[in-house]
Amino acid sequence: MLNNEAPVFRIFSSRKKSFFLLIGCLAFVIGGIYAVVNAEESPYRNSPLYTRSIGIASILFFGPGIYLSIKQLLKNQLILEIGKEGLNINPKKLPAEYIEWKDVKEFSELNIARQKLIIIEVNNSDYWIDREENKIRKRLMKFNLKNYGSPFNLSANSTQFSHSNLMKVLNESLDKFKY
Repeated sequence: MLNNEAPVFRIFSSRKKSFFLLIGCLAFVIGGIYAVVNAEESPYRNSPLYTRSIGIASILFFGPGIYLSIKQLLKNQLILEIGKEGLNINPKKLPAEYIEWKDVKEFSELNIARQKLIIIEVNNSDYWIDREENKIRKRLMKFNLKNYGSPFNLSANSTQFSHSNLMKVLNESLDKFKY
């Protein structure tokens, strides 16, 4: 945090949600392996190539989820810090994404395919995008700005908080510390 300030809230990843992610990813990877190995015997399609393609896609898409979920199960990761001076949405990258309260306009909600996201609307979006050094993250921030009006968004899916509780904590902190 700025000026060695102690955070008011530290929000960590949820081990319970990570466990369910691990189970889901394992099921899809095992199903993908089964589809690749047994593509010739598939009752759903006449084309083994189609069945193998679906199996390979499942393995490639859900395989990294196994790694990430195991990593989160073994180490409770800090996802968000909320302090008197502002919030840090990527504490591992301190201080690059430390946003002071004076730069936050508001928090808004966005629903995408039954997935709720919290949009952090900031005063100086271009500043944050220019500051980002990682080219992939920079592109993602530009995409978010173009489509959602802000380079930053949060999801409560991997946290110990529900979406509504996270939104409540953020809004209360903004009201309490902005002025």
